[in-house]
Amino acid sequence: MKATLNQRRAGVLLHITSLPAGNLGQDAYRFVDFLHEVGATVWQVLPLGITHDDNSPYQSLSAHAGNPDLICFNTLVTQGWLAAEENCEVCEGRANFHRGCVLSKVISGFKTNATEAEKADFLQFCTTNQYWLDDFALFMVLRLKFNRKMWNDWEDDFKNRHLAALNDARFFLKTPIETVKFEQYIFFKQWAALKTYANERGVLLFGDMPIFVSYDSADVWANRNVFKLTTNGDMSVVAGVPPDYFSESGQRWGNPHYDWNYLQSNGFSWWMERMQTQAALFDIVRIDHFRGLEAAWEIPAEEPTAMNGEWVKAAGEALLTAIHAEFKVELVAEDLGIITAEVDALRSKFNLAGMKILQFAFNGEMDNPYLPENHVGNGVIYTGTHDNDTTRGWVQKLTEEERALICETLEIDEHADIATALMQCALASEANLAILPMQDILGLDGICRMNTPGTTEGNWQWHFDWQQLSPTKVSQFAQWIKQSNR
Repeated sequence: MKATLNQRRAGVLLHITSLPAGNLGQDAYRFVDFLHEVGATVWQVLPLGITHDDNSPYQSLSAHAGNPDLICFNTLVTQGWLAAEENCEVCEGRANFHRGCVLSKVISGFKTNATEAEKADFLQFCTTNQYWLDDFALFMVLRLKFNRKMWNDWEDDFKNRHLAALNDARFFLKTPIETVKFEQYIFFKQWAALKTYANERGVLLFGDMPIFVSYDSADVWANRNVFKLTTNGDMSVVAGVPPDYFSESGQRWGNPHYDWNYLQSNGFSWWMERMQTQAALFDIVRIDHFRGLEAAWEIPAEEPTAMNGEWVKAAGEALLTAIHAEFKVELVAEDLGIITAEVDALRSKFNLAGMKILQFAFNGEMDNPYLPENHVGNGVIYTGTHDNDTTRGWVQKLTEEERALICETLEIDEHADIATALMQCALASEANLAILPMQDILGLDGICRMNTPGTTEGNWQWHFDWQQLSPTKVSQFAQWIKQSNR
C-alpha cells in the first residue's frame, strides 16, 4: 500500500453537484477550506463525466470528458474571458440553451482577450488529450446532428465510422468541434486549479471510476473492438449484478461487456488511456464494481432483468499489473456485493484497500465483515455510500429489535442517537480511511438520499446549503477527527 493510505485519514463524500451552486466555483474552494479546518484530508466525489437524461454519473457519454455543467462561468469573468455584466447563472428549464449562449461569449472573449500563452495552453491541451478528445468532440457534434440518438441509430456512414464521412464531418463541423474541445479545456483547467488548491491544503481528491462504460458513449462508438458487440454493433450481453441486498431482482445496468481477449492482445491500451485521464484528475481512484475485474455478471441482452445471467472471467490480474507498472495513483476496490475468495485474492495481490459499510454490519452474525471488530487497516470505512440511505434515514426505518441489536453491538444506551454513534464508530475504526457522507455530518434524513439503486427517478438531485453547516457541527466533526487520531 502506498503512503497515501498508509496512515489514518478522515474524509467526506460529497459530489460536486451537491455543493450549493453545484459547480467548480467558490463553493468548491470553500468546501476545501472546511475540510482543512476540521482536519479532514480526503474529499471523495462521484464520477465527473457527462450524464444522460437520468443524471446518473455512472452512465456517461465519455470515460474521459468532464461534465461541462460543472464549469463555473463566474470564474471566467476574473480571467477576462467573459464580461462582468453577463448573467452567468444558468436558467432552469433552458439550461442547455443558456449555457450555450454564455459559452459562445466565453469563446469570443478568449479569442479577443486571451494571452498568447493562454492560447498556446489550449492548443497544448488538445494535443496532450488527442487520444480521446478528437473522437469525443466529433461524437458530441454528430450526436447533436442526429437529434441525440444513440450512435447505433445514426446513418451507416457515421455509425460505422467510414473514413470519408468522418473527414467530411471534421471539415464542415470544425467550429462546433472546436467548441466542444474548448469546453473540455475549461473544465480540466478549473479542475486542475481546484486540485492544486486542495493538495496545497493537505486535502486529497478521491475519484470514482465505473468499471463499465455506457453503450451510448464516444468510447464504444470509437472502440467497438473493445466490447462484446454483434457485427451490427448491438450488445450481445449486458452488465449488471444478480439479486443481492440492494435489489431482489438484481440490477440490470445495461452496459456493454469487455472483450478481454482483444484488450489483452494490445496491452490493454484502451484501459491504460482511461487510467491516464483518471490519474491526472485524482490522487485516489475507487474502481466501482471491482469484482468485475475477476469475473462479471453477463446478462443476455434480451433479458429484461438481471436474474438470468452467468459469471464470466475477466483479465483483471493482467490489467492491474499493467496499471501498477505505469501509474502512481492510489486505487481502492469497491468490493461490495457477492464477493468470492478469488475476488479477495485479486484485491490482496495488489494490496488494494477494500470497503466496509456500517449499515450492512448488524445482521447478528459475528463473522459479518462489516462489523467494527472485523475491520482491518487496509480499508475504507463508510457509514453508507451514495447508494445507501442517509444514516439518519436508515435509522428511522429500523425495527425495535434491530435498534436493540445495534445498541448492544456498539455498547451504547438504547436511547442513544444511533446515527451519531455510527459516525463516531466509523472514525474509530481500524480502517486507515474513514469517509462520512455530507448528509450524515449534517444530520439529514432520507429525503436527502443521493441514489436508490434500481430506480431512475428522483436521484442525484440533493445539494446542501451552507446554513446547514452550523459552527456546532463543524467543531463536533473536528473534535471527532482529532479524538480518532486521524
